[in-house]
Amino acid sequence: MIRGLLWFGSVAVCLSLVVMQGQSQDKKEEKKDDKKKEVKKVPPKPSQPATYASVPYGKHERQVLDFYQAKSDKPTPVVLFIHGGGWQGGDKNGVGNVKQFHDVGISVAAINYRYVKNGVELKIEPPVKAPLDDAARALQFIRSKASEWNIDKKRIGATGGSAGGCSSLWLAFHDDMADPKSEDPIARESTRLYCAAVNGAQTSLDPKELKEWMPNYTYGAHAFGLKDLKAVEDSREKIQKWMKEYSPIEHVSKDDPSIGLYYGGVKGAKKGESHPDPTHSPMLGLLLAERLKSAGVDYVLQYNGHPNEKLTSSAAYLIEKLRK
Repeated sequence: MIRGLLWFGSVAVCLSLVVMQGQSQDKKEEKKDDKKKEVKKVPPKPSQPATYASVPYGKHERQVLDFYQAKSDKPTPVVLFIHGGGWQGGDKNGVGNVKQFHDVGISVAAINYRYVKNGVELKIEPPVKAPLDDAARALQFIRSKASEWNIDKKRIGATGGSAGGCSSLWLAFHDDMADPKSEDPIARESTRLYCAAVNGAQTSLDPKELKEWMPNYTYGAHAFGLKDLKAVEDSREKIQKWMKEYSPIEHVSKDDPSIGLYYGGVKGAKKGESHPDPTHSPMLGLLLAERLKSAGVDYVLQYNGHPNEKLTSSAAYLIEKLRK
């Protein structure tokens, strides 16, 4: 009898421990889920509805843009917003505060574009060609709407964060991709910008160059449809022309427009040191600034510990340049 009670008690204790462990594990999982919910970022909604929403500029479902028209008796400058997300996520709804531009007579266009994965699906080589070509095509499409949307097609400035900033810089530095002989009137429009102002933008897709700047840099292999930067280095001979073509810094020349470079990151960033967020490090801006200065291109560079008192943000930069 006593043995039976002792056995029953032991089983009860074991079961109780199992339940407690299960509850503890459930709480841990709940905490993990809570953290995931906290980390998930919801892009801010535009400050007002688009004048023209989800206008197609191509045949793919992601080749659409929103246009926010400023009220004006004369043609308005335009801010071209290219969302970030590593060319793998994000949406034009992240355009945010449109009103700050409308208040000074500047219209806004926010675009979606094909992701890198869409480039892979469509067998586009390299896959990053898809989002970058879309940025150029969207810009040409906007210019083609100049009369209808009351646009000053000469005064268009691009902006974006991270990959959206990289796309903006690529447009800003690249030679004009217009085809004057094309039967397509949109393709005949210029792809040159009046200015650009970016946040935490990547400036190169060349891992050899990037790792010299920051040894712990790991971003960018997906642009070429590869697993990691080691695979990029192993394929260097094959894809070198692509790295050159799609790295903004490789296209810098003296005739480029004014550029605003805005970064956060650590103070005292130095070449050759590891950085806590190498993908968006101010070192990317510092090295590009060297190239811009050498070419004689007008630019502003702001980062943690190095503020610009007059043009404190990319929005302030665009307003200053586009209103002139």
